[in-house]
Amino acid sequence: MIGRLFGNLSQKVPSLLYRVSLVMKPQVVFVLGGPGAGKGTQCSKIVESYGYTHLEESEFGQLIANYIKEGKIVPVEITINLLRKAMEATMKENENKFRFLIDGFPRNEDNLQGWNSVMDGKADVKFVLFFDCSNEVCINRCLERGKSSGRTDDNRESLEKRIQTYLQSTRPIIDLYEKQGKVHTIDASRSVDEVFADVKAILDKEG
Repeated sequence: MIGRLFGNLSQKVPSLLYRVSLVMKPQVVFVLGGPGAGKGTQCSKIVESYGYTHLEESEFGQLIANYIKEGKIVPVEITINLLRKAMEATMKENENKFRFLIDGFPRNEDNLQGWNSVMDGKADVKFVLFFDCSNEVCINRCLERGKSSGRTDDNRESLEKRIQTYLQSTRPIIDLYEKQGKVHTIDASRSVDEVFADVKAILDKEG
């Protein structure tokens, strides 16, 4: 009888551990800042030094482009579910990979509402890393990048439009998180290494 009880228990333990690992929520850091603020560069350095997984909203562009091609409106829930699935797949593959940088998101009120409705209780937003940089520095960096990147949107006219969109749509989201005490602002106008020194100080403290 006792043997049978222990036998049953040993069968249950692995499934219990599996369930516990599923309960572990992704720990999320939103990375925001204007075009050319250096978000991508800093995310690469964070991944290298701290083992975060870097997710960019733009990576899901191809799937979303297919929707647009078929004349369908892309609900924000689709983007967020793609982010959620990417996080789940990463955690399933390696249970130590539960920390994520989500780069360039949420970029507007619609994104934020969608995140709150889809991800409520499913992920912990630890804080927002805000790379703050003057418009002129951002534009000049992107124009410099455009000389070699081949990106069609790295021209002054496009950049000024993108900065206006950022100021109108994304800055209010940063302000909202600021009121919750969840924003770490970094002066991104300096060199890559100087900026990363500030990033390290934040991550060493926040974990």
